[in-house]
Amino acid sequence: MPPITLQGYIVVPEGDLNNVLEELPNHITLTRQEPGCQDFMVKQDLNNPKRFQVYEIFADRKTFQAHQQRVSRSKWGRVTANAERHYDIQEIG
Repeated sequence: MPPITLQGYIVVPEGDLNNVLEELPNHITLTRQEPGCQDFMVKQDLNNPKRFQVYEIFADRKTFQAHQQRVSRSKWGRVTANAERHYDIQEIG
């Protein structure tokens, strides 16, 4: 199975921003430790602090879906529940 990429951004409501910033380092650490994670980055936009660039590569659809399931049950999933998500997801190859 080919690798899966996700790239885009999220926009976090002002009221959730502190919780997102507090949880972000943990989210990055946990995701990078997941089986199949080949690259992962979430970075706050310097010009718009409510916008976060997202880039990730997972080995295949199975590991990507496992990541999505873990995130949906995590603290990160809860603190970003109100965020607008703007993603492009593609299989490479």
